[in-house]
Amino acid sequence: MTTPCPGCRTHPKEAGRYLCLSCWSTLPAPARRELRRRDRHAFARLRSLHTQLDQGVPLTEITVTTHG
Repeated sequence: MTTPCPGCRTHPKEAGRYLCLSCWSTLPAPARRELRRRDRHAFARLRSLHTQLDQGVPLTEITVTTHG
């Protein structure tokens, strides 16, 4: 099952993925690295990603820190 990507809102996003492959590839490497981390701050980082997307921050300018 797929859902629309929150980054582009046009391509499908696979279950268990934050973004479609195209949008994921557009994120800066440091943001991708932080989003791949699995620790107690993972949900806060995902929330930060979604907040920035909702605010219209371009994918190339997304920043995600260790603590959200």
